[in-house]
Amino acid sequence: MQELKKDMALLFTPFKIGDVEIKNRIVMPPMCMYKAKDDNGMPRCFHKLHYAARSLGGVGLIIVEATAVEPRGRITHNDLGLWSDEQIEDHAKLVKECVKYGSKMAIQLAHAGRKSECNSEPIAPSEIKFSDRYKTPKEMSLDDVNLIKTKFIEAAARAQKAGYEIIEIHAAHGYLISEFLSPNINKRSDDYGGNFENRTRLLREILTEVKAAVSIPVGVRISAHSFVNGDWSIEDSVTLARELENLGVAFIHVSSGGFFEKVDFMPRLVPLYQCSYAKAIKKAVNIPVIAVGLITTASEGEALLLGDVCDGVAYGRELLRNPNFSQLAMSELGVTDLVEKPYKRAF
Repeated sequence: MQELKKDMALLFTPFKIGDVEIKNRIVMPPMCMYKAKDDNGMPRCFHKLHYAARSLGGVGLIIVEATAVEPRGRITHNDLGLWSDEQIEDHAKLVKECVKYGSKMAIQLAHAGRKSECNSEPIAPSEIKFSDRYKTPKEMSLDDVNLIKTKFIEAAARAQKAGYEIIEIHAAHGYLISEFLSPNINKRSDDYGGNFENRTRLLREILTEVKAAVSIPVGVRISAHSFVNGDWSIEDSVTLARELENLGVAFIHVSSGGFFEKVDFMPRLVPLYQCSYAKAIKKAVNIPVIAVGLITTASEGEALLLGDVCDGVAYGRELLRNPNFSQLAMSELGVTDLVEKPYKRAF
């Protein structure tokens, strides 16, 4: 249990991811906006205003929504991308608009795998579709596997060039990398399928090679449980987290689910419903852990930090509802001296 200093709320103390100091522990997690146009994956005025509003509102770390490393890796045709050098400039403009108000900017690099809804043929570790609503994916060859690793490396280099200070690799929610983790989705018989070591190989290789290509911290988002018996479990996630820490991952962002349309069980969708998974991961590693999952109030976030559940608190839906949530939280926790001067009269 951390000791709360007098007149200081933990939610508004700084913390570090790698060598990047973040002014407070409020995190905006990646949330797809589906607002890119013309099939080009580029941030628009919408994105610049959407994210800058949260920075102005006081968020410490903003993780920009799932950004595809190749066109067929998008969830939809309206997703952001960093598969081309032509996209760097608009991402740089987005970053510039946000950092001027004090947020640190991260980006989630992603590949949708078999859950892509785009017109192109989806790819996956094995030829098993997500549901009847989705196409049957092409089983990836070893050449495809190597290509995807290259795509992540190239996108990471573009992200750093655009000014992002942190990269998050999306290995959650049943998208491509997490598909490799699941024994019920990944039926391969080569070095990328079968036992735990092989199924986690793609993620470990992407992390290692991305880290070698950039000089900024690289973290990973995972789904801690697939909610299918005998599939991916919290115990697997704890083991993976330790291995990722040994490889130099800068943080782990803990979510859950998304692997399957039909599951054997599902936690009740109540506030903090995923946070026990973050706590289990935090007990196992010595790097920052971000918790997420229907966290909506300042007091909930403060309790998670006091309880050593996590180091960063991701407020997703709440930051969609209220760009100024951070300043409201300052008022609730009695640190109104941190509220931006033009807004003090509101509190």
